This record gives sequence, C-alpha cells and structure tokens, in this order.
Amino acid sequence: MSLVIYRKYRPKLFSEVIGQEHVVKTITNAIKDNMASHGYLFAGPHGCGKTTLARLLAKALNCQTRKDGQFEPCNQCDSCLEINQGNAIDLIEIDAASNRGIDEIRELKEGIRFAPVKSKYKVFILDEAHQLSKDAANALLKTLEEPPSHAIFILATTESHKMIPTILSRCQTFDFRKLQMPEIIARLENILKQEKISYEPEVVKLIAAQAAGAMRDAESLLDEVVSFTGQDGKIELKEARVLLGLSDNGSIFQFLEFLRAKKTKEAFEFINELMFKAVDLKEFIKSIIQFLREMLLLKIDPSFQSPLALSLTSEEKKRLLELTAAFTEMQVKTMLEKFMAAENKMRTATILQLPLELMVVELCAEKS
Repeated sequence: MSLVIYRKYRPKLFSEVIGQEHVVKTITNAIKDNMASHGYLFAGPHGCGKTTLARLLAKALNCQTRKDGQFEPCNQCDSCLEINQGNAIDLIEIDAASNRGIDEIRELKEGIRFAPVKSKYKVFILDEAHQLSKDAANALLKTLEEPPSHAIFILATTESHKMIPTILSRCQTFDFRKLQMPEIIARLENILKQEKISYEPEVVKLIAAQAAGAMRDAESLLDEVVSFTGQDGKIELKEARVLLGLSDNGSIFQFLEFLRAKKTKEAFEFINELMFKAVDLKEFIKSIIQFLREMLLLKIDPSFQSPLALSLTSEEKKRLLELTAAFTEMQVKTMLEKFMAAENKMRTATILQLPLELMVVELCAEKS
C-alpha cells in the first residue's frame, strides 16, 4: 500500500461516513438548500471523524460541478482533487495545540480579509480549538461575530466544555459519538476485502476492541498488523496479539484463576513467564482491568453486552461467566481498585513487575 490505511480509506463522500448519521444528515441538508453556516463546532472524542467531515464539508461547498439540490462532491473537479491530495490553497488547517497564541490568530485574521484564490469559500479548520489561549480565543470571537461572506470556520475539539461560551454561541455545534464495535468491525472487514488480505475473524474483533470507539485508531492498528504480516500472508490472531503487545485471553483467565485459588507461587511464576515471552505487562494489566470491569458489570446486570463481550468467542464467554460466578461483587471491586493502583505504580517503578507482584501477595493473603 502506498498510503497508510486511514489516509487511503478516508471517506471521500458523505455516504461513506459511518457512525455520525445525525451530523451528516443535518450538514448535507444545509448544503443541499444552500444554507451553510459560517461557523461550525465539531465536538467529540478523538478518531471519530471530526476533521474528515470538516474536509468533506469544505469539499462539497467548493465543488465546481455540484448543482443546486445536491450535496455530494464530485471528487473529479480541480477543487475536489486538490482537497483530496491535501494541497488546496483555500483550505487552511491549523492545529491549535501548536498554534494557540494571539499572534497566530492575528495572522489568521489578516489572511481572512483576502478573497479565496480559486474557490467560492476560504475554509478554516481549527483542530483542538479548546487549546487556544484566552487572548487568542477572544480574537477569534471577533472574527466569528463578523465573518466575511467568503469565510467558513470549522472548529474541532475533544473538550467542548473548555471552549468559551461566546464562541459556542456563534457556531452551529455538532456532537460526534464514539463508534460501536459492529461499525468498526464492518469497516475493517471491508478494507481487508478491498486489499484482498485474508484474516482470522477474531483479528478484526481484537482490533476493534482495542480501538475503544475510535475509527482512526482501529485503522492505524490494522495498518501495523498488515505491515507486520505482509499483504500476501494471512493475518492470524496469535501474531496480531504479539504485535500489539497483548496477552491472549487464556492468560488473563489463568491469572485470575490463580488469584481466586490464592496461589501466590503460581501467580509469581506466571508473571515471570509473561516477561520471558516479552508480553507488555502494562498492556496485560490494562486487559485484566477490562475483564474485571466486565465481571463487575455482569454482577450488576447479567445481560449486559459490552464491546469486550462482543470480541469474545463462545468458549471465552462461558469461561468469563464461570469466573464471574466464582467471585463476589465486593471481591471484584477490590481487585479492580488494586489493579488500577498497581497500574499507576508501574509507571514509576524501578522494577516493572514489582507493583504487580506486591498486589498478588495482598490479594492472595486476604481471607475469602
């Protein structure tokens, strides 16, 4: 592949965007009716499509062949092609995390005064807009209050609560959501099909679970796995786990079984074995915490279906239910707290596995 997956398969049409139907419908209706706003705020978690949709909006508004009553860009005119290639002169993307000062916004304001070079609109996409300094935010506000007719602002943020209220009041706000596991799985399977790469079904479930609702993260992880196995080879679950630094679910179940049976010696040997196999202990602890959370939720509501549950095989689900029944709700809560504490301590520990080993001693010493 000449391009990384998340760039190669970035949606080029509104119909290709998944998981944000409520946003797409409102924006495409506005484009179709020639009622585009001069200020938008796209808010939501990272990797859910905010900048992708911002570029689509810019492309549709500046498409040279789009007719009234239509909203999809043609992807063939000069304007569309330039945006697809990332070299459109009238589409200005600014990362507020590294350009957050008053001077940068003043420079932006100066540029706004000039008409677009080639397009109908000059579109400014301001990523991580909540990181603007107070002075810069106030300067931007002045521009949003009286924007020139040729300028459109699209602010993207993962933390909309940090935006000043006056800016929020000048923008149409759209809340993006995290993607569901089935949506991510379907997308990854479609990419693998188009790339003609064979894979074990459990691989896409594993990647989707690790992405935690972020499509961009899922595509980046898939890119890593494909690069490792090569396009000609079959992607196997075992290889994917090793590459992503994850232990297999069987290891997690085995470790929890040692804790349930208060087998300190076996648990210690198991930790050393994981290190010998080059398993990332930090990732191992994260996986344990995910499983313990699942067990706690099952204690509260046996019918609960989480992304983790969807990624398990029928045999693994059965084993998880059996393990859940072996602990009380309070025991699961206690383990969760101790594992989270051990995870924090591992970040500064001189001996990486020591916080985990001390936690094992504590849990195995407790009376049932």
